[in-house]
Amino acid sequence: MSDFQPIPNPQKGKEMPMEIRLVIAMVLMLAVLFVTPYFYKPTPEAPPKKQEAAKAQPAPAAPAPAANAPAVPAAPAGATAAVKEEVSVIESDLFKIEVTNRGALVKSWVLKKYKDSNGKPLDLVSVAGVKKNGYPFSMMIKGREGWAPVNDALFVATAVDGGYEFAYSDGRMSAKKSIRLKKGSYILQVASELFEGSVAVPHLLAWRGGFGDASVINAAAAKHSLSFDVAENKLVTNDAKHAEGGPKSKAGNFAFAGLEDAYFAMVVLPASGSNLELLTINDMIPDKDGKDEAIVGGAIGGAGRNQLSMFVGPKDYDLLKSIDPKLEGLIDFGWTSIMAKYLFLALHYVNDNWVKSWGWSIILVTIVINILLLPLKISSLQSMRKMALVQPEMNAINDRYKGLSMKDPKMANKNEEIMALYKKHGVNPAGGCLPLVLQFPFLFAFYAVLGVSIELRQASWLWVADLSQPETLAIRVLPLVMIGTQFWLQRMTPATGGDPAQQKMMMFMPLVFGFMFYGATSGLVLYWLTGNLVGIVQQLAFNKLMPAPAAAVVAKAPAPKKKSK
Repeated sequence: MSDFQPIPNPQKGKEMPMEIRLVIAMVLMLAVLFVTPYFYKPTPEAPPKKQEAAKAQPAPAAPAPAANAPAVPAAPAGATAAVKEEVSVIESDLFKIEVTNRGALVKSWVLKKYKDSNGKPLDLVSVAGVKKNGYPFSMMIKGREGWAPVNDALFVATAVDGGYEFAYSDGRMSAKKSIRLKKGSYILQVASELFEGSVAVPHLLAWRGGFGDASVINAAAAKHSLSFDVAENKLVTNDAKHAEGGPKSKAGNFAFAGLEDAYFAMVVLPASGSNLELLTINDMIPDKDGKDEAIVGGAIGGAGRNQLSMFVGPKDYDLLKSIDPKLEGLIDFGWTSIMAKYLFLALHYVNDNWVKSWGWSIILVTIVINILLLPLKISSLQSMRKMALVQPEMNAINDRYKGLSMKDPKMANKNEEIMALYKKHGVNPAGGCLPLVLQFPFLFAFYAVLGVSIELRQASWLWVADLSQPETLAIRVLPLVMIGTQFWLQRMTPATGGDPAQQKMMMFMPLVFGFMFYGATSGLVLYWLTGNLVGIVQQLAFNKLMPAPAAAVVAKAPAPKKKSK
């Protein structure tokens, strides 16, 4: 094991997850939009403290065979065993797989057409994971939650069509494994069998300590075990926390089952109607600081003889659809599924047929979205102008009830007068917020697309190296430009309130968005920045073609006199 070194991570610290940023930012935004018009002293909520991840006890793990381990003693007569450790290379135009005959285990699994986040060939095997949890394709005996003794035995390797077959026997226990590749395909055939004497031993093939690209930021968060239940027509995913109390087994009629990270998957496609078992395991591996963190591991199979048709590769929409329509379920857009899927297809079409750039595709699709929302923006502008016109009357109402506490019964009268004022002038107090609120479904859809679409993984645009990740510059340019354009757009937008304190609070909004987007993926920031620029152009046109009318002056009514005691 001394020949393995941890994969370096260029990031010095973990970014706050984007989901938390969105929740915090939306809470702050709603506070500014809906609370400050009545109480001009809102207090932004402090970001919730990041809770420490619970430390789970790992499932029983076998140490990976050491590179310099001594050969096993000579096998008894009639046994099948090698005399020394050797590494076999199974290779196609898509894969380069190294398999050691010690246990017939996978030492590396390289996807030739992909690089990791450090620009190195992408090895799906976690170097840190194998040190504590063993190499992929170790045998786990079903029901015993333990490792088969053959994982440390020296198998005899035999070249076969498209790969290798490995066999071992000590006269008491025997085992076989095989891996066969096919040119131009991410589908491969894997077989395993385990016998004690003449009795087949049900077992699973394990992939422990993480699958996929281990070099990305917060890699553990994107890794799951998954299964697509045919009966329920539902994709079920689980992270390491699911198995905190011990390995969790699930068996059934699955369309596919296995492991995934954000952009790659290793899943078995069982024959129609056949059952398959998936074991989810909570593994502990050291992070870049040497501290253990929970990461999902898994094992799959369940029979004494396993014949597995396995997909190992990228979650590419066109590729998955061409292999098996069921595999489209690997691309999970979450609760924004319908909108995100069509958004992705729109980006895909623009990229393939027009600009050949995912960055410019995001810009063009964003422009189209803002054009489609133009009628709502015009309605919003008219509503905001009406709000500005009635502001003197609103101020007069506020002055009459100045100094009253919220519990005072007269506050009900104030609210009635305000609602009557809105009704009289046909004002919708939330009308000005509608276009902004409607942007959020698109924001979440873009977030989902950038998080799971491998087509945008490592897609560059101008100085941005990867649209699916935050900028790598010391000072991120796109978020700062976005904050600047947000301030500009905010100053151009018609004011709905006459109170200077309220105006200052509304100018706090760009900082809310800055907090939300500074750690976001570059593609997401590009989407919102483009929307700001389109909004500025539209607002300039509105101000020229639809100048704001002068507000009427309303005399202040005297405040109600307090009754003398």
